[in-house]
Amino acid sequence: MRVLGMISGTSHDGIDVAVVDFQQDGTTLHGTVTHHDTVPYSEQLRADLVDALPPGRVTAADICALDTRIGQAFADAARTALAAAPADVVCTHGQTVYHWVEGTTALGTLQLGQPAWIAEATGLPVVSDLRSADIAAGGQGAPLVPVLDRMLLAAGTERGLTAGALNLGGISNITVLAPGAEPVAWDIGPANALIDAAVAADPAHPDSFDRDGLLAASGRIDHPLLAALLDEPYYDLAPPKSSGKEIFHAGYVDEVLRRIGARPALNDLVATLTALTVETVARTVEEAKLDVLYASGGGVRNPVLLKGITDRLPQVRVHTTDALAAPSDAKEAIAFALLGWKTLHGLPGNVPSCTGADAERVLGRLTPGTAPLALPATPAVRPRILVLEGAGT
Repeated sequence: MRVLGMISGTSHDGIDVAVVDFQQDGTTLHGTVTHHDTVPYSEQLRADLVDALPPGRVTAADICALDTRIGQAFADAARTALAAAPADVVCTHGQTVYHWVEGTTALGTLQLGQPAWIAEATGLPVVSDLRSADIAAGGQGAPLVPVLDRMLLAAGTERGLTAGALNLGGISNITVLAPGAEPVAWDIGPANALIDAAVAADPAHPDSFDRDGLLAASGRIDHPLLAALLDEPYYDLAPPKSSGKEIFHAGYVDEVLRRIGARPALNDLVATLTALTVETVARTVEEAKLDVLYASGGGVRNPVLLKGITDRLPQVRVHTTDALAAPSDAKEAIAFALLGWKTLHGLPGNVPSCTGADAERVLGRLTPGTAPLALPATPAVRPRILVLEGAGT
């Protein structure tokens, strides 16, 4: 089965797509990545989306319009991807605009991007709303990528290694897999979210992110500010836990700066926010006692951030997920392709030890395409290992 996986993450800058051709052989699932790409949002859609994120205030009309416009953007991205590599089904994460968490309890989640537009544009069945079933079962609804991480890292743990998969998107999250143990996973904190917000807020800067880490490289760390940022209560919560722009939103840094009475230059602020990500990730990896770490997400393209993590963890072998044949900028899209495959085959997609759910659940809801809907049979044996091949284009 060929599945097109689609997601726009907490950096909300565009849509990652990946087409994966899955073939099961006993407990091994083989996946050939035939295409992957990132399709940017239009400037106007991204601006309207940013305005709708916390702490912004929106109306039901705003949400309705964004649901349609994001759905249409995903439909356009799907058509483009399918022109490059055909698929049998689409699995879309959509765009998270709110993740409702009180303390360590997730109460709801909202992803926009009406799947009917994708089904109409492609004629294919569409799996969507992947998080709600896990939340209803007592979980965080996040992270969901451990379903992929567990299968990719399985070979390493068989060799006695404690391995971790780190995603450096808007929010950083990690999956830890130790020999003989169930995987655990949680959101660490901001990866690029606060850096991007600081850069985008400066009208003198042409980019909305720290391109190539140049700002961080030219700045100096403000250690009193770093200490204040590290005092965030979220970091002390025990996993499973999840977070997003509800905490680490565009006004978060301004609130901390007002509290300590400081206003560093942009390059010093970005250097300090980059150090915050390095330190929160490094502390997490040290506590998990990892032997090897595989990183993915937009943050791996920031050489200051990736080198900072690598230098801070000399005892850990740090690679990108490209070493596992999962392109670092397409890994989450590949994960949602896998989730779509699992849903269509009646297999659970959540990992309760990671999300905190009471039990495994088949995730998502299905929007039929234009042809009669026929579901494949549930495999007699669940695949345990995923072997990826090919990087597509």
